[in-house]
Amino acid sequence: MKILCVGDVVGSAGCRQLERVLPAVKRQYGVDICVVNGENSADGNGILPSSAEALFRFGADVITTGNHVFHRREIYEVLDRRDGILRPANYPSTAPGCGVFVVDKGRYQVAVINVMGQVYMDSLACPFETLDAILADPELPKVRIVDFHAEATAEKKALAYYADGRITALLGTHTHVQTADEQILPNGTGFISDIGMTGPIQSVLGIRPELAIEKMRGKLPVRFAVAEGDCRMDAVLLTVNPASGKTEAIERLSIG
Repeated sequence: MKILCVGDVVGSAGCRQLERVLPAVKRQYGVDICVVNGENSADGNGILPSSAEALFRFGADVITTGNHVFHRREIYEVLDRRDGILRPANYPSTAPGCGVFVVDKGRYQVAVINVMGQVYMDSLACPFETLDAILADPELPKVRIVDFHAEATAEKKALAYYADGRITALLGTHTHVQTADEQILPNGTGFISDIGMTGPIQSVLGIRPELAIEKMRGKLPVRFAVAEGDCRMDAVLLTVNPASGKTEAIERLSIG
């Protein structure tokens, strides 16, 4: 089984890049399931119903998110109504949406789990305890993909080792920089600290560089705007044994 996980899509520029390259990548690699992080897919940050539907239309089977998921109130009702759009599972149960979705393709099922870190992030429930509670479900499929939306690489690696052998892969998102530490842990769990970003190459995490510089130098609020120019799609391709739920291969992709 081939599972493609795509890094944070940034604004309309990232959406256009996804539309341009994702269908061909899925055909080239024989992708069975595609997971896309879309928490920044709306211009200005956050996710809108229109940007979510665009990601599905371009080839996503599941959309994961993170700390920007609730920045646009238009998405709240959609999170409760539309299957396949996740918010981190360690938000309070009163928050719209849920953090787990099972993709059912008939001959195989894949559980996608969205969790958020605590280090330098919002104060949410413990990601270790949250993941334990999810994995305790006896009906959960053997193939389990975790999008861990977190800042600290140590927290990402620690949770991966903690869940090693109980999940198929833990893939970091949030920092928008693809890391070079992809590996398979001793008990068969695939890992990378961060998948990367789908958006403008000449940017600061997708944002126009001059605006990021203004914010960091002046310390005053700045209205960010997505950069222009050539884009790339960062992703990770997993080869998974559906019988065991283990990762057999993990490959970084960065496609301009």
